Amino acid sequence: MKRRDFLRTAVPATVMLPALINGFTFHAFGESPLVSALAAATDQTDHVLVLVQMTGGNDGLNTVIPLDQFDNLSNARGNIMLPKSKILALDGTSYTGLHPSMTGMQSLFNDGKMRIVQSVSYPAPNFSHFRATDIWLTGADSTQVLDTGWAGRYLSQEYANYPVGYPNATMPDPLAIQIGSTVSSALQGPVQNMGLAITDPNNFYNLINGIQDTAPNTNAGKELTYIREVSQQTQQYGTVIKAAAGKITKQGTYPTNNSLADQLKIVARLIAGGLKTRVYMVSIGSFDTHVGQVNATATETGTHANLLMRLSDGSKPLWTT
Repeated sequence: MKRRDFLRTAVPATVMLPALINGFTFHAFGESPLVSALAAATDQTDHVLVLVQMTGGNDGLNTVIPLDQFDNLSNARGNIMLPKSKILALDGTSYTGLHPSMTGMQSLFNDGKMRIVQSVSYPAPNFSHFRATDIWLTGADSTQVLDTGWAGRYLSQEYANYPVGYPNATMPDPLAIQIGSTVSSALQGPVQNMGLAITDPNNFYNLINGIQDTAPNTNAGKELTYIREVSQQTQQYGTVIKAAAGKITKQGTYPTNNSLADQLKIVARLIAGGLKTRVYMVSIGSFDTHVGQVNATATETGTHANLLMRLSDGSKPLWTT
């Protein structure tokens, strides 16, 4: 994966990347020396990109809290603001903290395995969840409407003419895998979607164990059996996914009753099994918490706290096992 090509293909030239590094922020613009240096790099890497989409409208100010603005935030949103004493501290900075439920990500940050990119947005933001999601997934300016995704554009350039001639010796595996019933528009290429969907964890384990629900002995069941046969014949990637998963017989401990952990456990197994897939996408939601976001008597608890706990606890094992 060439960083130069990735940046030129997927990232708009005007993108701003403010990041928190050891308590200090920096801003990199499209024409800055920093981004130019990254784009000029010619080395390749076998790194894999794992995307976790938090569906809905997450309250970012109660997720990553700007402690230097705490008093202003308390005045503006006192009904949902977190108690300052409960906010999780981060090593190297007194300006930023995490929601009390995010102890897993706190330890990742303090161990140097996670960094925070702050102030990510775009000019003239659209307050529709649908339009905002479209902008994030396509990488469009707020004044643009694109029919391709930012990851799909990159994969389309990297793997020309896909799916014609694929799989092949150079790239025998899926280019991208989405755990979910549909493939994200972020993976949409100029001609077709560049990803493959694994509908859910049960579907994955049924595939690798050769298990299939019995079709009913009816006319509809016979049609279902036929459709399954055609699907199996045309699904060229099922075999390689099964082979990669079969190489891993033992995994670390992932939390139970956590849908994100279930998805990331599959991702970890496929990566460890040697699958060459470059992009994985999983999701957790819904963050449209509205009036149910917090418990009035303890704002560090409630629906939002539960979601962030599942996000944090479900993500941590991917980096520590």
